[in-house]
Amino acid sequence: MKYNFNTPINRRGTDSLKWDVAEQELPMWVADMDFQTAPEILEAIHKRTEHGVFGYGNVTEEWYQAYMNWWQRRHDFTMRKDWLIFCTGVVPAISSIVRKLTTPNENVLIQTPVYNIFFNSIINNGCRVLESPLVYRDGIYEIDFTELEEKLSDPQTTLMILCNPHNPIGKIWDKETLARIGTLCNKYHVTVISDEIHCDLTAPGKEYTPFASASEDCRAVSITCIAPTKAFNLAGMQTAAVCVPDAVLRHKVWRALNTDEVAEPNSFAVPVAVAAFERGEDWLNALREYLWENRKIVTGFIEKEIPLLRVVSGEATYLVWLDTKALADIQRQQSLDCLTQEPASYSEELATFIRRKTGLYLAAGAAYGRAGAYFLRMNIACPQSTLIDGLQRLKEGVQAYMAAKTQNGRIR
Repeated sequence: MKYNFNTPINRRGTDSLKWDVAEQELPMWVADMDFQTAPEILEAIHKRTEHGVFGYGNVTEEWYQAYMNWWQRRHDFTMRKDWLIFCTGVVPAISSIVRKLTTPNENVLIQTPVYNIFFNSIINNGCRVLESPLVYRDGIYEIDFTELEEKLSDPQTTLMILCNPHNPIGKIWDKETLARIGTLCNKYHVTVISDEIHCDLTAPGKEYTPFASASEDCRAVSITCIAPTKAFNLAGMQTAAVCVPDAVLRHKVWRALNTDEVAEPNSFAVPVAVAAFERGEDWLNALREYLWENRKIVTGFIEKEIPLLRVVSGEATYLVWLDTKALADIQRQQSLDCLTQEPASYSEELATFIRRKTGLYLAAGAAYGRAGAYFLRMNIACPQSTLIDGLQRLKEGVQAYMAAKTQNGRIR
């Protein structure tokens, strides 16, 4: 193997948000990878470091070309240079855009279960979260377009945040679905922020469709947030881009990002993005193969060893969405107290118990909206030895959780 993803990297004591846990704990919650970034990117970082001067920087022509060439080559989407705006991250961009394009108490629509920080970006800017829950049936998520249109038609709904591909469920929205969303949003004058940060982490052989490319309606209402950070494990480098085809909308976004001072690069933001898109393709292809093998390991293990859980089928991201509803149903049948338990508290109680019992730190599904009440999110972007450790802990935790439940439904 040209690239080694099997060797564990010790991240303890490195000021890592993910690994700031107790010694015996195993964090598999937040979405960053336990792999070193591509050697080609490390080379670019070393070169920049060796220069030794870290003054104010510009967004270079190479940066624009790297984005345009990557999206053309990998995703069959032609961008124009003037559509692109540098920003320090996808989340800062989303928050700035919400602040600029809305007034207090307007609705911002999201399709839950969805990335939990969307809630922060909406609420912190004085807007209302309008959940349009995805329909979950037989392990598959779909959009209820009748319900979606009803909520988009509300004059108070002025903005929608789309997750494409969708975190945490790993769904790749097809072109027809995206076009249908675009038609409705254009009809009801709703602008769409499309978070496409996971777009390069699809299963081998699977491709995603950029929202802006799905139709003319999509292009007219779209603000697309993109970055190399998720695919190349560069979140700490604070580098991203916003792509806005419509000139009037683009000016508003440009003003938003500059007003909030999140439109200037640090000394590494430009070179790492250029290196990723110009020289990181082979590494990314190898990574995708490894991540897909990890997903197969998880699915096989849970089917055999923890059959009360279910892996939701996903085609993108390195996040596995675990359905725990069968586990909850058994407890509900055994205990009257479970009938009155708030659904939102179930995933939190289960995740907390597993962490306390085994050290395995997973994300509770309730953080992603009411529709995530009976789910857990597991980050599988790690060496396979670490993954197996996590799965064994998960098995131990679920078994202990079942055993710990008394007839009145309480944890001993």
